[in-house]
Amino acid sequence: MRVVTPGRLLTLGLVLAVVVFGLYVIPSNEYIFLPDPAHPVLPLVTVPHAKVPKKGGVYFVDVVVRKATILEKLFGGLHEGATLYPVNDVNPPGVNDAQLERIDLQDMKTSQTVAAAVAEQADGLPVKIREVGAEVAFVDPGEPAVGKLEPDDVITAIDGKHVSSAAAVRPLMLEHKPGDTVAFTIHRGTQTLVEHITTVANPAAKNDPIVGVELEPALDIHVPIPVKIDAGGVGGPSAGLAFALEVLQLLGKNVLHGHKVAATGELDADGTVEPIGGIKQKTIGARRTGVDVFLVPAGENARDARKVADGLRIVPVKSFQQALHALATLPPAA
Repeated sequence: MRVVTPGRLLTLGLVLAVVVFGLYVIPSNEYIFLPDPAHPVLPLVTVPHAKVPKKGGVYFVDVVVRKATILEKLFGGLHEGATLYPVNDVNPPGVNDAQLERIDLQDMKTSQTVAAAVAEQADGLPVKIREVGAEVAFVDPGEPAVGKLEPDDVITAIDGKHVSSAAAVRPLMLEHKPGDTVAFTIHRGTQTLVEHITTVANPAAKNDPIVGVELEPALDIHVPIPVKIDAGGVGGPSAGLAFALEVLQLLGKNVLHGHKVAATGELDADGTVEPIGGIKQKTIGARRTGVDVFLVPAGENARDARKVADGLRIVPVKSFQQALHALATLPPAA
């Protein structure tokens, strides 16, 4: 019979502690999404001659995203509101973590420009918007563009021929047949690159050559009143709606009517509010902050937000104008 001595118990305890500590700090191959408290937008926005409201405020919501530890992967319920995702569900095809961070920061920068434009248009100011190319919105998994093109790349030429709009891409692609190699000139941040990509046949039209990207207009925007928004290291486009509400409020419009308003939604230049990710975590973050109302994109985002609202007023919106109308018709602030 082996005697269990205090020394052996101590050694066993230390071994177990090291194992548990390792499980808690060693990253797994999955990401974890966690709630983060909503943040006031006012300290981030600078507008000349701003008119700051005496009551109420706009809040944006984000999500804490990091690699899950092995322990968190094994026990996903360690944190309220946590959701685990495989790496491939978070990173776009062909994009690593560093590239994803750069894309998210660029999306945030774009959302700020669009927010200023939408707010100033709503204030009746002459905003100038023109299309200057085709922006890559998404790269389809398994297609030739993976590893060559990334979200936010702006295509400015195909085989040396100028691309002035998203609509200009298809006619230039139809000059080729499937299997041809096409030269794409792109702007990526401050770089200008040329990527040669071999096309494949479009499953829906066998004679059409494609590389597997979804495109949207690349816009050049000029606003009459300079607006500066500094969100620090927060990335992604989902704060666009919140930024636009804050800018319009600071321009002198009574947007808030005394309420504390959290808002999320990617904002298009025409004022359309697009769906976003992480709505469960964002709703919990807004709820914990004690806001009066949470504006969210209509549809699936709104349905998912209501599941974890726990008394928080959820208001679905499809556009910036609808958001303004919803706030104007809320019951008076307490």
